[in-house]
Amino acid sequence: MGKHELDKVDTTLLSLLQKDCTVSLQELADAVNLTTTPCWKRLKRLEEEGILEKKVALLNPEKLGLSFNAFVLIKTSNHSQEWYNRFVDTVSDFPEVMEFYRMAGEYDYMMKVLAEDMKAFDGFYKKLVNSIDGISNVTSTFAMEPLKYTTELPL
Repeated sequence: MGKHELDKVDTTLLSLLQKDCTVSLQELADAVNLTTTPCWKRLKRLEEEGILEKKVALLNPEKLGLSFNAFVLIKTSNHSQEWYNRFVDTVSDFPEVMEFYRMAGEYDYMMKVLAEDMKAFDGFYKKLVNSIDGISNVTSTFAMEPLKYTTELPL
């Protein structure tokens, strides 16, 4: 998975779509001084190359009662492939887990968890530690205030 070479038109199109994916093809074409057909062909190529992965709606978590952000750090003593596969499958099935990473350093895994409140997080935590053996240490830390959140990649 190497870096794709993008020209100025590609990066402009992608930047515009990152801000608002509902912008019309005509508006996109106008912004990059193309007619709609070559603009559409560029967008199709970006999709086919996997750069433009999907178009989604971003929801406001607080308005949906989901304002408790936790970062969970996990150590394990079990590093077998079988355990890893089971662990990844189990954690990936939890809807509260927004992001999940295998880490270098002191902890083996880190996840970002979104819940309604401490009680809901505690329920998640109990399900997590009871669903899989081999977790040797779990540390959770909680966000007090979000200072920056973006889904826009720096192009």
